Amino acid sequence: MKLKIPNILTIGRIILVPIFILTFYLPGALGDWIPFFIFVLASFTDFLDGLLARLYKEESKLGELLDPIADKIIVATALILLVMNGTIMNYEVIAAIIILIREILISGLREFLAKVRVTMPVSGLAKYKTFIQMFAIATLLTGESGNKLINFADYNAHSIGIVLLWIAAFLTLYTGYDYIKKGIDHKVANSVLVKINQKKTN
Repeated sequence: MKLKIPNILTIGRIILVPIFILTFYLPGALGDWIPFFIFVLASFTDFLDGLLARLYKEESKLGELLDPIADKIIVATALILLVMNGTIMNYEVIAAIIILIREILISGLREFLAKVRVTMPVSGLAKYKTFIQMFAIATLLTGESGNKLINFADYNAHSIGIVLLWIAAFLTLYTGYDYIKKGIDHKVANSVLVKINQKKTN
């Protein structure tokens, strides 16, 4: 089977994850900037593979399966690493947990709805959430190097990243609720249609 360019980009994003983990533990500025650039690259390919798939009509079942998996792997990996090294700590961990739980729930919901042939398009607000989330994580990945670059009296790169992470978490709650509500509505509507069709056949 010949792989299409969007799928190659998606698979490449998954392959970047172990490299991302290894570079995260490099000493000094290397351990700040290399993971940062890898994460930014992965985020960009997430946007690019979807764009190319739609532009050249190269959407595929493989892409539909792998794309959300690749997104969640890189985000989950980054958040876990940032918690482990203390960049995200104390009550800030709640924001990371909210984001991770939402991703798991929505993935399960999408898989369930796919079985009953119901699709859930990504909302505009969810796209903004994703951008803010990626920006927050990328900012936090810069570590002390980022703080040296952005360091004012009341805020630095770390504090900006944490604020953006909380904004992403709140948007995550709202969009997650919206997706679940739409999923339930679709399921109820589908059940009603099935019952109506059964009555007609009887």
